[in-house]
Amino acid sequence: MCLKSCVGNMLEKSIKYKFTNFWRGMDKKILLCFFILFFLGLFFSFSSTSSLAGERLNKNYYFFFTKHFVFTLIAVSIMIIISTIKTEIFIKLVMPIFIVCFMLLALVPIIGVEVKGAKRWLDFYFFRLQPIEIFKPFFILMTAKILTYEKFKNSQIKYFLSFILLCSVIILLIDQPDLGQSMLLTFSWVATVFVAGVSLIYILIIFSIFLISLTTLLLYLPEKFGYITNRLIAFFDPNQGDQFQSSSALEAIKLGGLTGQGMGEGVLKESVPEAHTDYVIAVISEEFGSLVSIIILIIFLYISFRIIKNCFNQDNEFLRISLSGLATLLIFQTFIHAGVNTNLLPTTGMTLPFLSYGGSSLIGSAILAGIVLNYTKNKSYLYD
Repeated sequence: MCLKSCVGNMLEKSIKYKFTNFWRGMDKKILLCFFILFFLGLFFSFSSTSSLAGERLNKNYYFFFTKHFVFTLIAVSIMIIISTIKTEIFIKLVMPIFIVCFMLLALVPIIGVEVKGAKRWLDFYFFRLQPIEIFKPFFILMTAKILTYEKFKNSQIKYFLSFILLCSVIILLIDQPDLGQSMLLTFSWVATVFVAGVSLIYILIIFSIFLISLTTLLLYLPEKFGYITNRLIAFFDPNQGDQFQSSSALEAIKLGGLTGQGMGEGVLKESVPEAHTDYVIAVISEEFGSLVSIIILIIFLYISFRIIKNCFNQDNEFLRISLSGLATLLIFQTFIHAGVNTNLLPTTGMTLPFLSYGGSSLIGSAILAGIVLNYTKNKSYLYD
């Protein structure tokens, strides 16, 4: 009994010691911001989906909120697990996880589920997974791996190989079709290679290739990509296209003013399909005011600031480039979502990380958050 008690005490002290070291090494300000965003996502999910479930779909008022709550618990667990893995071990896991995610993305055209003309999901019976959401953070990490590979240290071929990687992903996304995610990954990739030291000439060439490719697709495959042309026409000339969603979102933001109409008083969520995913910032602005939306955007900006600040303290080039790319991915997605909601950008169907309804989006956000927390840990406190 004495031996068993001693072993138990030693184990308890060991766990407590490791947790203390982990907690001391964690960037608590970033962690707190992530928790705030998850909580706000839960709160606004109830506000934006209760009438949709109860009045339009004849379901329990808490139907979507319950699902969002379950996925939030899963997402937070994933974030914590990833953040606690030893950084050196996690770096070794990047390539195999990337390969699995890429295979899932490649399966979408073959066995994917088509919803509203787009085939972007895999049906796993219990839930539908959108592979691109969990793929995005690992795309950034894989790009960073290529850019920091020792054999390519003094060679320009690393930029070419990372570009080939980008093209292979874009081909799969365009086939779905998903132009919004394609643009997001392209911009994030450009920012990542720029941090790695690529010449501006290469970036200009890549942008030219992207624009030429997009124009070619629009001209020669109008039956598949005509929706892109219609959105661009509607964006530049509202009289020539259907701007109902964007106009409704902008009008909702105007009606909300600074302080909002009040919780549950908004009409956007009842008039625009998928408002709880693609137009959640407009729903928030309408019911709770633009001040709340501005605070949310400031939280995202602060997280990105903390990540970039940490980059200056990183001696490891892979971690520095990875963190820069992840910060870019997070902030670009946030402001693309906000830009669409305020009619500053054409409709893309982009979710708002942590806040939009959807299991895939939440899990993807959690993976990004976990990696950021893992890579920004103060290593001097860990693994003594």
